[in-house]
Amino acid sequence: MAEARLAARPIRRADRARQVADVLRHQIHCGAYDDGLPGEPELAAEFAVSRNIIREALAALKAEGLIQRGPRIGTHVAQHKFDHDLDALLGLQETFNGQQVRNEVRVATTVSAPPSVARRLLLVAGAQVVFIERLRYLGDVPLSLDQTYLAPDIGAAVLAHPLEAHDVFPLLERISGQPLGAASLALEAIPADPHSAAILQVPGGAALLMLERLTSLADGTPVDLEYIRMRGDRVTMRGKLTRSTP
Repeated sequence: MAEARLAARPIRRADRARQVADVLRHQIHCGAYDDGLPGEPELAAEFAVSRNIIREALAALKAEGLIQRGPRIGTHVAQHKFDHDLDALLGLQETFNGQQVRNEVRVATTVSAPPSVARRLLLVAGAQVVFIERLRYLGDVPLSLDQTYLAPDIGAAVLAHPLEAHDVFPLLERISGQPLGAASLALEAIPADPHSAAILQVPGGAALLMLERLTSLADGTPVDLEYIRMRGDRVTMRGKLTRSTP
């Protein structure tokens, strides 16, 4: 009886519009509409909904900045997102191999580690660590604001290299003489504070992806703690998950 009641409950127009927008957003990210989206009648037939629902879905995507609409020009993709793979431990240049990645080094210095940073890097309280802040561009678009804390010995050697043109990860491997092993990762959405918004060229309060990553060498020594603010309108995080036995 309960199943019958649930099945008979009508789906509200706003809910259907959101469902349509979610499917269209995924198809846009997959490159399905590089030549423009179909017209409203075609989309209404494809999703078996009214044109009003299609209009609401497209209005939501336009508000996100994902599409452009206009009379006599139709509906076109305004910008594509870049896929960021969560399956592998890669630096930004390695992740977007073939794309133009450049770094603006805003800070590169030695600081006393905040207590939480010292704990994560297995250092004594107040230990000196290397702190690097970089604004990272993909082409001409500012993509992320990275704050990096490095263990002192290896960090000092990293500072001797031109960070404008290098990922830190390959430098860590070259300096330590061993590969990176694993990283623990936390990912959440946060609103852009006014300062970060200005640097990343997004509206204040816009959604950013905050990525916290602690990376260790192959022998398990933690060497790199990062706090990365990444533009949510330019990046899609992707990964492949395998279910283990509960």
